[in-house]
Amino acid sequence: MEKHLADEAGALPEIDRGREPIISFQVVTDTHVTEDPDHLHNKHFGQALQDVAAHAVNSVGIMHVGDVTDRGLRAEYEEVTRIWEAHKAELPPIWFTYGNHDIFLGDLPSQIKLYERYTGMSGPYHDVWLQNYHFIFLGSEKGLKDFAYLSEQQLSWLDEKLSEQAEPGKPKFVFLHQPLKDTVAGSLEAQGWFGVTQDKELKDILAKHPEAVMFSGHTHWELEAGLTCMAGEGATASFFNCSSVAYLWTNEDEYKEGSQGLYVEVYEDKIIVNGRDFAASAWIQSARFELSLFGSCTESP
Repeated sequence: MEKHLADEAGALPEIDRGREPIISFQVVTDTHVTEDPDHLHNKHFGQALQDVAAHAVNSVGIMHVGDVTDRGLRAEYEEVTRIWEAHKAELPPIWFTYGNHDIFLGDLPSQIKLYERYTGMSGPYHDVWLQNYHFIFLGSEKGLKDFAYLSEQQLSWLDEKLSEQAEPGKPKFVFLHQPLKDTVAGSLEAQGWFGVTQDKELKDILAKHPEAVMFSGHTHWELEAGLTCMAGEGATASFFNCSSVAYLWTNEDEYKEGSQGLYVEVYEDKIIVNGRDFAASAWIQSARFELSLFGSCTESP
């Protein structure tokens, strides 16, 4: 049987060796690409793409959860394009949402136009179906420094999208740069949470759709810090912290050099998520999770 994912140390740690996943994808966030091609952030983005190219077989795509650039500058987007072009021949497609660093330092309409031009995405929010699985991308509609602002129109759109072709036990994947309060690492109020202005409204919508799995970035919290996954007991959505490609943050509230992201495998009855250290090209043993559809999220041996 063809292995779904493999690396120099062997196959991706599999929970169920008897089955192949239905689909797989990767989640990256907070690349903070600068206009300097020699900057560590830019090198980390290239390393992450190289890692996916080498180890992700039959992936439906790379999902980028925002802060694509460091300041939302044209020169930075040109660097994003240069890095992508250097690796894309061996990669699956990439989809984006934007983060606060992509929009808050300039005129919002102009910033969104730059984002659209260089990423190929359309507007603050959009969706795509990949092999009969729904991927939904949200984005702030105000250029706030840290928070995301979601309009009533966007929230209603999300509710409608989550109801499309809904099937019991079939996940729908939601991507938003900022995390919801008190969900994953770095989103706790005591940690100085910066999230979504409409936190309650978004939580209320997601609670209606327990099949939703939301991925967020923004905090840069390393995957080893705990609280990477939060899942309800069939009554609410599930949440994942995606760490950061550019640099990491610790529970001690300190900067840490590093680059991380997630590899996701979807089965009929569960989702398996493995944390990846892109800089070291290694699996993060303390960041391996099995999310039952839909119940608890447990660390896997």
